[in-house]
Amino acid sequence: ILLMGQRSGRQEISKKPEVVLSEIMEAEIEVQSNKEETQEVKPKNQKLMSVFGVADLKNAAVGLYNLGQSCCLNSLLQVFLMNIRFTRILRRITVPLSPAQRRSNVPYQMLLLLEEMQCGKCKAVGPTELARCLAEHRVKLFVQHDAAQLFLTLWNLLKKQMKKPELVEELSDLYMICIQEHLACQKCSLETKSNSTMLTLPLPMLDANSYRLKTLEDSLRYFFNPEELTGQNMCFCQQCGRKTTFLQSTKLVHLPQILTLHLKRFYFERSSCTYKLSHSLPFPQELDLRKVLTEDQCLADDREKATWQYQLFAVVAHSGSTSFGHYCAYVWSLTECKWYCFNDSEVCQVSRVRHVSFAPSWTLLQVSSSLTGC
Repeated sequence: ILLMGQRSGRQEISKKPEVVLSEIMEAEIEVQSNKEETQEVKPKNQKLMSVFGVADLKNAAVGLYNLGQSCCLNSLLQVFLMNIRFTRILRRITVPLSPAQRRSNVPYQMLLLLEEMQCGKCKAVGPTELARCLAEHRVKLFVQHDAAQLFLTLWNLLKKQMKKPELVEELSDLYMICIQEHLACQKCSLETKSNSTMLTLPLPMLDANSYRLKTLEDSLRYFFNPEELTGQNMCFCQQCGRKTTFLQSTKLVHLPQILTLHLKRFYFERSSCTYKLSHSLPFPQELDLRKVLTEDQCLADDREKATWQYQLFAVVAHSGSTSFGHYCAYVWSLTECKWYCFNDSEVCQVSRVRHVSFAPSWTLLQVSSSLTGC
């Protein structure tokens, strides 16, 4: 999974861009006074105060202990909690009243984990209570997970349990992609259009002839290319009264602040066998969708397209096969301007991720705007 964020300055929805003490107290978080905290902030980070607030500047690189095949969960949690835009939403949740409600509330348990990671002095903490909370919502533990599917599950639980409508709106603006799907009969004038939202763009690694797509940009262009539905894929046309050839196309309407791209590395053969595509796919640190997609592949005005410039923010990587493997996350720290590798409880700084072709394990990326100017 690749996660990317907008480079240009989209106006953020948040009515409270700075985390104030009353909001932190509402979430039962113990913090020092603003005066004491400000003294702890390094001079180079003073410019971030007006954007993030004092508490968010404590986003330190802390690992998460593996509870038993929880590397996928750990990697996704690191991607969520290292995203200051997300933690600013998380800090303003309504705290459930009863102990039972708090134990089963995913946003609250994620907030407690965030505070434990930021306030503690350990190199790693255990996400035990959050894992128990997820189990109450039928999220299986001690099993192999698909990162894209688990990412969707976590996001749905967060959205469902955030009681404030403005926070749900901000969460959607942060992650949700809007597309329009077209179906046009090639025998008559019948055409149908429908809008839908997606959390990730599932990008192919191969084209229709099973040839490798060479770059991330190629994969994006291929995803939005029209496809002719023929043979067994023909659709029933109500106007023609029979199955006919249809032209199916997807057009991009709106992109979020954090764009999540899922590289589809699992390949299904006619023999019902599944295997993993192990070739590398080069991707850039900066991505401008205006230069990648054509006018026919977009349904957006110039103001919307002006926000379609992204920088690489995080990569969730899987190494192994379809039946077993291991996940880790590479995340750019917006406050420290450094890349970190999160491998469960082990955390280390890595060199800048830029214009390189990664190994076969890379599966999901996020891109994000650089609010810090680093």
